[in-house]
Amino acid sequence: MLILAIETSCDETAVAVIKDGKEILSNLVASQIDLHKEFGGIVPEVAARAHTEKMILLLKKSLSKAEVDLREIDAIAVTFGPGLVGSLLVGLSTAKALAYSLDKKLVAINHIEAHLYAAWLEENSPPKFPALGLVVSGGHTELVLMKDHGKYKLLGATLDDAAGEAFDKVAKLLDLGYPGGPAISKAAEKGNPDRFDLPRPMLKQDNFDFSFAGLKTAVLYLIKNSKVDINKNDLAASFQKAVVDTLVGKTLKAIKKYQPKSFNLGGGVAANLELRKRFVEAIHELPCAVKFYCPPVELCTDNAAIVGANGYFKAKNKEFINWRDLRVDPVAEIK
Repeated sequence: MLILAIETSCDETAVAVIKDGKEILSNLVASQIDLHKEFGGIVPEVAARAHTEKMILLLKKSLSKAEVDLREIDAIAVTFGPGLVGSLLVGLSTAKALAYSLDKKLVAINHIEAHLYAAWLEENSPPKFPALGLVVSGGHTELVLMKDHGKYKLLGATLDDAAGEAFDKVAKLLDLGYPGGPAISKAAEKGNPDRFDLPRPMLKQDNFDFSFAGLKTAVLYLIKNSKVDINKNDLAASFQKAVVDTLVGKTLKAIKKYQPKSFNLGGGVAANLELRKRFVEAIHELPCAVKFYCPPVELCTDNAAIVGANGYFKAKNKEFINWRDLRVDPVAEIK
């Protein structure tokens, strides 16, 4: 089965062609980092316009690279939310037009759910259920128990700032540049992670929710109240360690409670090398057998391949939607 996948939830225009839910025939991404860098964050109107300018060319290139004709596509998968309304509308409009004009089946994809499916791509031995998924991105930090395809239980989510958002804001406080995640990670390589004692938000609470606003504020006051220049590398390393400790600690609690067979890591922050390293070490030391799926960096950041993988299993279960009924949902939740 061939799935044409479209992703425009934020600031990455992405188109992919996926075969049978795991084989990537093409996966192209047009980044907007340079457009938003001067603003220190994403400008929704700028993002939407850039999607409009790049979509058709990227669609043609993706089909050409996959050596697939539009008429050979079995279904079209598109992200409907969560995300920026204007950005989502570009992807949805493209998918709906193609579905109508070519009489193709249409599948609606939740962006957060799609990140969980990075674990199925290019894998000879895909995850087994039940699987625990941690999605860590700029706007979301969520722990999800996957009982089967399409059957989820949300265990916990961020109550305020997501981990990725905290990375961006702390990087701005330290004047390290945009995007914040890679900037913090690079600075942390040269810093002492034990130099500053920062909080691990909600780590000791008996739940699986997250909160990173307090950690960000702690960094802010540390900078404001310091009477000497603070070593940026040391503070970046200490901040990164606090985030990683919290993410790993909460996840291990969930693994011990629910005893999943697999653990899937996804989302843009999953590209953080320290986080990946710590999870490898922590999973290895567990007394129970859990297979850890850590996708390559290009499948952590926003892309359409994960949308296509997710779309394959929905199409297989005939979870189609009429193009007339498909709407943008900027605050869509996993159900």
